[in-house]
Amino acid sequence: MSVKIISVAKQLPKYTRSTADILPYLEVWLSGQEDRFKRKVLKIFENAGVDRRYSIMDAEEVFLNTSFEEKNDIYVREVIKLGESALIKSLEKAKLQPEDIDYIITVSCTGIMIPSLDAYLINSLKMKQDIVRLPVTEMGCAAGVSGIIYAKNFLKSNPNKRAVVIAVESPTSTFQLDDFSMVNIVSAAIFGDGAASVILSSYEDEEGPEIKDEAMYHFYDAQHMMGFKLVNTGLQMILDISVPQTISDHFPKIVHPFLERNGLTIQDIDHLIFHPGGKKIVQTVEDLFGSLGKNIDDTKDVLKLYGNMSSATVLYVLERFMDRKLPKGDKGLMLSFGPGFSAQRILLEW
Repeated sequence: MSVKIISVAKQLPKYTRSTADILPYLEVWLSGQEDRFKRKVLKIFENAGVDRRYSIMDAEEVFLNTSFEEKNDIYVREVIKLGESALIKSLEKAKLQPEDIDYIITVSCTGIMIPSLDAYLINSLKMKQDIVRLPVTEMGCAAGVSGIIYAKNFLKSNPNKRAVVIAVESPTSTFQLDDFSMVNIVSAAIFGDGAASVILSSYEDEEGPEIKDEAMYHFYDAQHMMGFKLVNTGLQMILDISVPQTISDHFPKIVHPFLERNGLTIQDIDHLIFHPGGKKIVQTVEDLFGSLGKNIDDTKDVLKLYGNMSSATVLYVLERFMDRKLPKGDKGLMLSFGPGFSAQRILLEW
């Protein structure tokens, strides 16, 4: 029995600004800092590879001295709206109704809410009362692919069922106003907010790329590399400078054995559906695959147009490939990295 991805849809928050429009806010935020430091910060934003980003808050709210409680209240209110809109769009693309979904997975790591997003969506859209729920909250950027893996495993054991994975993230909500560390600044330069919804099916007559294989890869002794620390002012980003080099070092073990067990090499892969973690990680991955005659142009475009939206970002890349109506037999490799440190992989065939 096959499991297919039949629909992907994104939903952007209402506020948006170009990077150029954000620079004046940065200059106000940096007032009192040394001129050399100010120039360095502005250059980081200008060279981050992000032209525009979207947010659940306007820039004024981001740079106000709001409390963790106030920002998290905005997060809860807005992710419910974004999640519902993304889900409705994906249902419309698949010509389905909310009650056609049997399993709902919601993904987010940038705020705290109990009950989780799925409970709100089940109520507002009157989904099945016996729908299976799974909130995924602590896997960071990798969780979009992780959610698809969990959905696939459910559907593999349950014929004629459908699952949805809804990723909603607001890294903007984690910005630390009184933190002038490079980690806080770099994360602010590369991250944006967004949501996406993916519907999977184990109905044989429904169409979409089939998930041929999936796997997770866990890096030993790398827990310190990425994540959040819960502090009094919210979720404080942890982002080690060694991330790009660590990915590069492990890349052969992440990609090649996974393909080999499916009787493939990288030359057999037509489409690379990679999470755009940031400019340095994109460059690292591009260098590795460029030498193999492959490109990650869509990954770079998504970073440029929206920034890194944590778990939702790779789903924006996937939507671009889904909307192209690719030829039958084409193969795609999905890949994302996240806290742990870990890599999540999916092999697709159209």
